[in-house]
Parts: sequence; C-alpha cells; structure tokens
Amino acid sequence: MKKLICICMSVMMITLSGCQTSAKTGGFISYDEHYQKNETALKEDALSDRWESRGSKVAVVSKEKADNNDYPEAKEVLLVNNTKNKVIVSQKVFDQAYPASTTKIMTALLTLENLNLSQVVTIKHDITFPDGAAVAIHLKKGDKITVEALLNALIIMSANDAAVALGEAVAGSEANFVKMMNKRAKELGAANTHFANPNGLHLSDHYSTAYDLYLIFKEVAKHNEFFNIAGRSSSRIEYLGSKGEQKIYDMASTNQYIAGTYTLPSQVYMIGGKTGTTTQAGSCLILLTKNKDGEEFISVVLKGVTKSALYHTMTDILSKEN
Repeated sequence: MKKLICICMSVMMITLSGCQTSAKTGGFISYDEHYQKNETALKEDALSDRWESRGSKVAVVSKEKADNNDYPEAKEVLLVNNTKNKVIVSQKVFDQAYPASTTKIMTALLTLENLNLSQVVTIKHDITFPDGAAVAIHLKKGDKITVEALLNALIIMSANDAAVALGEAVAGSEANFVKMMNKRAKELGAANTHFANPNGLHLSDHYSTAYDLYLIFKEVAKHNEFFNIAGRSSSRIEYLGSKGEQKIYDMASTNQYIAGTYTLPSQVYMIGGKTGTTTQAGSCLILLTKNKDGEEFISVVLKGVTKSALYHTMTDILSKEN
C-alpha cells in the first residue's frame, strides 16, 4: 500500500512539473517549485489560503501536450473547461507573449478586491500618454468619477487612462500598483508573468503567457461585477469635471462577438471577456463562455496575426465546447 501511494505521488509530481515556462531562462518552473521558493514569503504575508494554483484547483497541461502549432494564425491558444478544470485545447501556452490590454484583467481584479464600486475617485493629474492614439477618456486633474464608471471605461472600451486612475486609487501610485499586480500574479501561480504598467501599453519587460492569463482570469471570474460590465455591448458613464461640470462619455465594446461583428458557434453563450491589441502583441482575446449544459469555459488566444484571424481562431476553439 505504501509503495502504491509513493507511485501515485510520483505520477502527480510528474504531471504537475513542467507546467510553467520561465520567460527569462527558457527553463521550467513547476507549481511546486514555485511554491517552495516562495513559501516563506507567502506564509509571512498570511497568503497561503489564497494560493490557487495547485493541481486540484486548476486545469493542468504538460509542455509536451502544448508543444504544437494546430492554429497557425495565432501564437498561443488555450481552451479550458472551467467547470471541470480540464484543458481542451493548448498551443504554446507557456511561451512568453505580450498581453496588451488583457493586462487590464489584473487591474480589474485588484480594483474589485480593494475598492467599492460607488467610491468616488478624484483624478490627481492629467493622464496622458506619449502615443496620442492610446485609447483614453481623457481624464483631467480634478475630475471626480466613480470606481464603477472607471471599470466600465477599463473593460468595455479598454481606456488606458482608466487603468492608471484605478491603479492610483488602489495603491496611491502607479508604481505601487504595479508591485501589487506582480505580487498577486505570483500568489495565483502566474510565475512567468511580469507587469510593468496597469494597462498593457507595450514595454519590453511587460509579459505573460496564455496559461498565466488563464490563472488570473479564473480568479476574476469569481467576481460577478466584472461580467456585469464585460457582457455589455455599450455603456454611458457620467462624471464631474474639476469645475463641477458634467461630463458624459458613450462607449462601445471592443469585444466583436458582443458588438455583433462575429458570431459565436451554435449553443455557445457569451458571459464576457477582454480584448487586447498592440503592434507587438498582435490581436488578443480572453473569454468566459458557457455551453448548452451550462458548463463554463475560459479561452485565450494571443498574438492573432490579424483581428480577423483572432476571431476565426477563437470561433474554431469555442466550437469544441459542445
């Protein structure tokens, strides 16, 4: 009996090993290796109860099973039955990739964990970006806006200044918020992710993997407030300027399934998700959907070569839900 138990434990450890790829070294960091390296720090912060990335709580896939190129129009592809914690599709899911605005999933998660939706945020400074084309609602110093309105701008239209405003509201500064993002990522087992800003605008040291983003998205999926926003096709937010004047901003979803440009496979139903696009990241999308039996699925596609390729690839993998 003892021998049988030892064999079973060995098989489990082999299964769990190799589930994470080190973006810096190209080697593997297993869940258990990561946990052992960080165990003291996790215990000191009393975070052991928040450790989610154990084999019993997440879907697991080996590097070997993910080492394929079945979907050539995208870099990384992942489909997980979130109800059963079972990987359905995996392609290069441990390879380093730029997450673009799918970064905002972590920004939303930390916001929901630390702020109330009704809380009013006073903008500390004009929020601008070197790239004038960066998506923004053009928040100015002295504007007063609720957390809920900022989350709408963050999730629906992917406003980069909303990400900065929320980060500063949570942590006091953007730099402190980035530290929180990286700490939370490690808590969730996203050992091969490094964030450098709250919005996903391109920086060379801002990267993740499809599997890490699944782990983060799995956590935000516990918050209905996220999907109350992410499932909307449009939104109107109202807030006050520095002189008390009313400002109104209408926005449409960047999720082209919700916008109606692309159609989901038969008997697959949208709950919500997040898009992301930069030149370096390509076209990215993370979704929570459900099938005809009510089972929930998390899907990730990173670096689609075009927006059309992204949605065609996503439609292809979503068709495997039923």
